[in-house]
Amino acid sequence: MQNFTFINPTKLIFGKDQLDQLKNEVPRYGKKVLLVYGGGSIKQSGLYERVTAVLREIGAEVFELSGVEPNPRISTAHKGVEICKKEGIEFLLAVGGGSVIDCTKLIAAGVKYDGDAWDIVTNKAFAMDALPFGTVLTIAATGSEMNPASVITNWETNEKYGWGSAVTYPKFSILDPINTFTVPRDQTIYGIVDMMSHVLEHYFHLEENTEFQDRMCESFLITVMETAPKLLADLENYEHRATILYCGTMALNGILSMGYRGDWATHNLEHAVSAVYDIPHGGGLAILFPYWMEHNLSVKPERFKQLAVRVFGVKSEGRSSEEIGLEGIRNLREYWSSIGAPARLADYDIDDSKLDLMADRAMANGEYGIFNKLNRDDTMAIYRASL
Repeated sequence: MQNFTFINPTKLIFGKDQLDQLKNEVPRYGKKVLLVYGGGSIKQSGLYERVTAVLREIGAEVFELSGVEPNPRISTAHKGVEICKKEGIEFLLAVGGGSVIDCTKLIAAGVKYDGDAWDIVTNKAFAMDALPFGTVLTIAATGSEMNPASVITNWETNEKYGWGSAVTYPKFSILDPINTFTVPRDQTIYGIVDMMSHVLEHYFHLEENTEFQDRMCESFLITVMETAPKLLADLENYEHRATILYCGTMALNGILSMGYRGDWATHNLEHAVSAVYDIPHGGGLAILFPYWMEHNLSVKPERFKQLAVRVFGVKSEGRSSEEIGLEGIRNLREYWSSIGAPARLADYDIDDSKLDLMADRAMANGEYGIFNKLNRDDTMAIYRASL
């Protein structure tokens, strides 16, 4: 286990009927508020009216940026930065899922930067300051509500990168499971895959003496796998929505990964695919992660064996670590397929015509991954296997 310092400054406000907490939280930061949201589902659900009613009650002057894309684009963040600078915005409120929150993070940082906000995403500049912002979460998936990370797409150049800064933690996040009742089945599935993938990214590391962290990750995966089919059979079940919502936050707020660095190569692989094809992030992860696992099984087969035995109940007597690990990988793929996740890139009509472009994007910053450094040949091999 590595030495570490853990800080997470986000106030998490969890449970039913917590929206009125906006009355206490927003005034701490200012009266001029930019409300950031996506394609309009919050209006259909009534959440928009409830949020704006609370903001009116506290006398906030509200400006709006709508239309944030599922893979949020730099062009939309540019619009938000322009509004903030023009109107003197003091606080941003993201109402939506991870994409809305990710876009809000870049807006918050971009306002404090003199150049193009894309410089922050591409590591040409580092976010040293940001406007304060909070979130009202509507989907369990990315964990962006309690971490400083953000992923932004430049559709004009087919680039998609993750970035983050200590200044881009939300000040607070309101998580009411009821606000996730209207999430469609397919997006619920993608969110489940995404949070499981975050934990798997943590799990594949090279540190020793991480038994407690391993057990936390394993219990997380078991809990989600037990809960997901129940939720998908009853999408408005409060208890199941609450469990999955809480799990999504815990998967990527730093709690599970103290003392080591996870791999994160599969996220890099997927970002390159969705930068070119604009597919759902969770769908891409469901396809790619088992193939990344098969490609790297020989690196540390006992790690895959541990996952297979502890999480999937694979029998180990008289078998090699590689055989046990491979069965665990098959079980993961079968589980994701059983809840309706895609298994091949062909499920999104992706063929081999743009493999080189995807590999270029994946290799933009050179070799990647902690568990095993991947080069271009590795990248192409995983993509080809995933077709």
